[in-house]
Amino acid sequence: MMHGFPIAEPGLRVGLLGGSFDPPHSGHVHITRWALRRFDLDQVWWLVSPGNPLKAEGPASLERRMAACHAIIDHPKVVITDLEARIGTRYTAQTLDRIFRHYPGTRFVWLMGADNLVQFHKWDSWDWIMENVPIGVLSRPGEQIRAGLSPAARRYARYRRDARRARGLPFAEAPAWTLLTGRMVQESSTRIRDAGHWPR
Repeated sequence: MMHGFPIAEPGLRVGLLGGSFDPPHSGHVHITRWALRRFDLDQVWWLVSPGNPLKAEGPASLERRMAACHAIIDHPKVVITDLEARIGTRYTAQTLDRIFRHYPGTRFVWLMGADNLVQFHKWDSWDWIMENVPIGVLSRPGEQIRAGLSPAARRYARYRRDARRARGLPFAEAPAWTLLTGRMVQESSTRIRDAGHWPR
């Protein structure tokens, strides 16, 4: 195992929550705890990215965002990692390919908010992602209907699993995805930055 990488044994059920976390907030914490419970995960890794290719403006420093993540959540099943920076990948598909190679036998689930599913078809190699890892989508305020009607949702509609079968998602063969609906947290990184609570 490479230095600085999380530890995961074969058979472990691990959710991957990628993002800029610029800054991390209560919404990230909420969907993490929700995913751990509903998908019956052993761990959730917060993959704090060096930067988001879909955003023109770069985020705050990686060190600052990592520190903020550690400050907002202290949970025995949550791992905060700068894995993408360590392996030098920029796109999610590249990151997942490297993770699969380093962790053979680990059962991964890619986690995303419903707002990300809305624009998922704009991601680099998004169809490869859909076809290589089960995806757990968690509802976000104002995005649930749009997510269900998104290009990615329509294209892979027949692979959508009922939320009542959410616990089995880590064992599903991709493509497989589930959209969870329920209580939502209104907070967002954009709102925090716009309010001046995360100065650059």
